[in-house]
Amino acid sequence: MDSSENRSEGSSEAGFMRLFLRHEPVLRAYARTILPNWESVDDALQEASVTMWQKLGQLESEDGFLPWAKVIVRYKCLQIIDRLRRERPLLSDEVLKLLADEAEQTDAAAFATLRKALAVCLSEFSEPHQELLMAPYGHAGRVKELAEQAGKSANAFYKLLGRLREKLTVCVQSRVQAEGV
Repeated sequence: MDSSENRSEGSSEAGFMRLFLRHEPVLRAYARTILPNWESVDDALQEASVTMWQKLGQLESEDGFLPWAKVIVRYKCLQIIDRLRRERPLLSDEVLKLLADEAEQTDAAAFATLRKALAVCLSEFSEPHQELLMAPYGHAGRVKELAEQAGKSANAFYKLLGRLREKLTVCVQSRVQAEGV
């Protein structure tokens, strides 16, 4: 496909959505290295997607989408950081720049390998253990809710969560090493 075909493919609404959805996990992970919480990440990606759509004519080819999108996401993250700073102190600009630069160096293929390893390893856990592993990333207090439902103390569930995370980490690391990444 030549660049004019890439441009016309990517400039349609369907083409843009396909590109954005393909790269969203990497963009989301990139934004999370800069922003302090997932709510801010969601806001940044929403704002960035609107800007990307408005500036889609600047995109020269599909191959350039991810670097181009990262620039826009980074800019939106910095805008959100400025807003958050007015509410409470955050990391310095220098530290945020270092984190963003390091995240930018992360290879998309390595990220995909890591996601695949994580999915496989998570599937090896029972459904209740999967739910417990994911609980801290949902709404606040979910681990305590699960403990209450099971008739156990929250402390016991946090200890179990720690052991499950350790097993998950070992599994993911071994799968990633097996892939040679």
